[in-house]
Amino acid sequence: MTDILIVGGGYVGLYTALRLQKKLRRELKEGSVRVTVIDPQSYMTYQPFLPEAAAGNVSPRHMVAPLRRLLPRVRILNGLVTKVNHAAKTVTFQPAEGEAREIGYDVIVMAAGSISRTLPIPGLTDVGIGFKSVAEAIALRNRVLHLLDVAESTEDPAVRRRALTFVVVGAGFAGVEALAELEDMARDSLRYYRNLKREDLRWVLVEASDRILPEVGPEMGRWTLEQLRERGIDVRLQTRLVSAVDGHIVLSDGTEFDSETLVWTAGVKPSQVVNATDLPIDERGRIKTTAKLNVLDTPDAFAAGDVAGVPDLTNPGEYCAPNAQHAVRQAKVLADNIIRHLRGQELREYRHKYVGSVAGLGLHKGVANVYGVKLRGFPAWFMHRTYHLSRVPTFNRKVRVVMDWTLALLFKRETVSLGEIEHPREAFRQAVKTVGS
Repeated sequence: MTDILIVGGGYVGLYTALRLQKKLRRELKEGSVRVTVIDPQSYMTYQPFLPEAAAGNVSPRHMVAPLRRLLPRVRILNGLVTKVNHAAKTVTFQPAEGEAREIGYDVIVMAAGSISRTLPIPGLTDVGIGFKSVAEAIALRNRVLHLLDVAESTEDPAVRRRALTFVVVGAGFAGVEALAELEDMARDSLRYYRNLKREDLRWVLVEASDRILPEVGPEMGRWTLEQLRERGIDVRLQTRLVSAVDGHIVLSDGTEFDSETLVWTAGVKPSQVVNATDLPIDERGRIKTTAKLNVLDTPDAFAAGDVAGVPDLTNPGEYCAPNAQHAVRQAKVLADNIIRHLRGQELREYRHKYVGSVAGLGLHKGVANVYGVKLRGFPAWFMHRTYHLSRVPTFNRKVRVVMDWTLALLFKRETVSLGEIEHPREAFRQAVKTVGS
């Protein structure tokens, strides 16, 4: 039996496994081939919908794809791969519960994705929150709404100012979309607060470079910058976060203020598992990968997505960007090349010219630059939703997302903080403490 092991159940992992499941149906049924996916979660997160989940436009359950339901012929193991020994063709698997164990394989696919790229900034790890998972998106939603409650209920101006100041570091897709959606939600929520006005909210976007949303081009980036500033958002270009100790924000331009919310979206880096392998790594910490998506000079090893340095054949000298557009398309070529590898056939190269980008800036607002066609406002927002709806895996999820959007059009947005779900045992602990005192 040939064991194919896929490390990671994100875009590359899921779509590669789906295609292998379809094209190797007979082999999987007969037992001559086994495909295994290892991931800490039992689902794949469709990350472009994180901002909409944070704003309450899409249910978090509808933006995830359950691996076991989609991959009934694939073995799913939940846990971490802590080491890859390709020389021995084994990985060290640490399940969620229990002892670590060795798992052997014949062919490995490295598709572990990326994690937030942080810097040694004082206070960042204590007060900052990322924006790469469902948990982070929902936690941010709950935090913003909770802080509106705090500001409404206090008479201390310093407490109110701190509660209503929100900082986002990083002006790429994740940062701009997260800030725009959350600001839109918060502003919409103010109708239910007697003592809060729009001017009380302070949103600060911090970016080290001289522009925002570089993916949509200079012209549309400038337009987005103007739109954000018109909405009262304080955008600081060519500015860095210097310190965030105890929520006291210090910027490189000398500005200092207090904030209860600091969102870090300043880039990503390959998953840490790549540092625990004997696979070749490039200067950026990515696995050295050829255009055929096999690991350089390493038999029986493939890689794609954020962990892989895949040459961009449409732009000589450059590498494919770490985004969903490439990951989904790479997965198709990767799965086909694995099958070709098993059958002793020649592998095909991955080639895809970047078609452009779309970004949502809140309800009915967006920006797009696709095939050179530049859109803004409602048309761009509509394109953003249409494109991402087409990319959501499974018809089931597409229908549920459309239902969420339809309900959002017909009824007012829900503006309730459920932050207590992050600490479900706190009330019980307090009850026990009361009885014991």
